[in-house]
Amino acid sequence: MGAGLRIARETFRIADVDRSEVLRYLGYHGQGLSNELGDRIDDTVAHCLAVARPRATLASFAVRAVTDDAVELEACTLRLTGHDIAAHLADAREVVLFAATLGADVDRELRRLSLTDPLGQVVFDSVATALVERAADAAEARARAYAASQGAFTSWRFSPGYGDLPLDVQSSFLAVLDATRQLGITLTPSNLMVPTKSVTAIVGIHPSPQPGLESSCSICALADFCTIRQTGRTCRG
Repeated sequence: MGAGLRIARETFRIADVDRSEVLRYLGYHGQGLSNELGDRIDDTVAHCLAVARPRATLASFAVRAVTDDAVELEACTLRLTGHDIAAHLADAREVVLFAATLGADVDRELRRLSLTDPLGQVVFDSVATALVERAADAAEARARAYAASQGAFTSWRFSPGYGDLPLDVQSSFLAVLDATRQLGITLTPSNLMVPTKSVTAIVGIHPSPQPGLESSCSICALADFCTIRQTGRTCRG
C-alpha cells in the first residue's frame, strides 16, 4: 500500500443532509414544495442518519507515469485508463484513492420500504444518495488535508464511470483499498457496488492550485469536514 496516506475504516459524523440536494435527487427543479413533503423529507433525513454508518478507507500512491490515455501508479496494481482521467491527472505527482459507504443497514431499509411504503422508499433513496455524497465529501476533505500537509493541492474527485474511465476498474480499485474487508463493499457481475450507497473516487495531488474548485470556504461543500482552516490556512494556499 502507499506509504503516504492510509486510513482504515474511518467513521464520519454527519449531522445533516441538505434538503435541496434531496429534492434534486427527487427530480425537483424549483417547483413548489408542500409542507407535507418537506416534513417527510426532514423525518426521512433523521431516520437515514440514524440507520447509516458513513465510513471510508483511503490510500495514497505516487504517480509513475501519465500517458495520453492511462495513469500508472507506483506500488499499485490499479491502472487508470481513459483520456479523461489522464487529462484530469496530467500534472499530478500523487493520487488519493478512497471508497466510502453508508453500510448494509441502509440497503436493508430500502428493501423493507419497497415492500411496505413505496413512496417512502423513493424519498429514503434520495436522502441516502445525498448522504453518501456527504460521506464522499468527508473523505475528499481528508485527501485535501493530506495534500496541504505536503504543501500541495488537490483536484476535484473523479469516480470510475465518469467520462471514459470504465466501471470495470472497480474490482482492482476495491482490492487496492481492501474495501471488502474494511467496509464490506462487494461487486455485482455488472460492477455495481453493494452496499448500493457506496462511492469510489480518485483525487489528484498537484504541485499548484487546480481550476474548478471553490473560490471561498463559505461555499465549499467540504467545509463541514475541513481540518485545514484550524491551522490558519486554506486548501488554496
